[in-house]
Amino acid sequence: MRNLSLFLGVLIVLTQGSCESRKQEKAEATQFLVTRPIRKDTAITKDYVCQIHSTRHIELRALEKGYLEHISVDEGQFVKKGQPMFHIMPNVYQAELQKARAEAEVARIELENTQLLADGNVVSANELAMARAHYDRAKAEVALAETHLGFTDIRAPFDGIMDHLHVREGSLLDEGELLTSLSDNSKMWVYFNVPEAEYLDYIQGNGTVGNRDVELLMANGKKFSQPGRVETIEGEFNNSTGNIAFRATFPNPDGILRHGETGSILMQVPLDRALIIPQKATFQVLDKTYVFIVDKENRVRQREIAVGAELPHLFVVTRGLGESDQILLEGIRMVKDKEQIETEYVAPEKVVANLELYAE
Repeated sequence: MRNLSLFLGVLIVLTQGSCESRKQEKAEATQFLVTRPIRKDTAITKDYVCQIHSTRHIELRALEKGYLEHISVDEGQFVKKGQPMFHIMPNVYQAELQKARAEAEVARIELENTQLLADGNVVSANELAMARAHYDRAKAEVALAETHLGFTDIRAPFDGIMDHLHVREGSLLDEGELLTSLSDNSKMWVYFNVPEAEYLDYIQGNGTVGNRDVELLMANGKKFSQPGRVETIEGEFNNSTGNIAFRATFPNPDGILRHGETGSILMQVPLDRALIIPQKATFQVLDKTYVFIVDKENRVRQREIAVGAELPHLFVVTRGLGESDQILLEGIRMVKDKEQIETEYVAPEKVVANLELYAE
């Protein structure tokens, strides 16, 4: 009996100790961290879908009719300026050149004979002028025949990379028929569309075009190694989209970029005195974003905010909050609207610094 009483006494003491411990844990659990928004000069990175173009991208076409006698290059090959690429059978054009040269020689002899007669006053000055005109026309025919013959030998107009071959050796070509395309990829033009409001911010912030460096995010999700620079803006807005096209130029020393690629332009946009809060202090209901405001009586109030931009672990708030508002930082899922809580204030500078350290 004595042992039973002793056991019950110990059990009561342990139970009371456990209850006190639970009360203490509950009291500690009701200490919620709160902070305030902070105003800070910062910058956000905006991305725009882009199209990548060679600075020079042309179609090579046949300038004369005839059989394609020889192809000196292959698809995807890098060619140098002046390098032979296609050769059209020149027989007809060689014959035309010989004929033109013969006719020019006849005209030259006639001009010399007429000149002798004119010197002896046998023929008039008009006849001499006519002979000279016939000779000039014959020389022009020679030059034209030489040009046509030259068109049978098609050479690279600049250094570049060949595209797909549209013809094969032995093909009968028509004048103007597409042979291939040639791209100069030493530098690339990257086009991206900017909304009107962002265009106005850009112009008013920079004053002139060509004053903003940008980066290129390639289709594989990796950044291109070379920085680019905005060089020009097109003259008109697209009325159907409300956008205007920007063009950035990127050096392409390793030839990684090719004509027709896609990607995203990453452009830093400065924000002056932006109102910033931690992302973890927010929650969403459907498509709206909310925070819990803590009033002077330590009661939480749900409030909708407008997020203007997103930074790593931070939101830029454009509506719904002021610098003096106190917001719940942690325990959002543990409280209810209008509930009174115990709080512990943390300076926003400290909160942001801890978030940045956490991000690293």
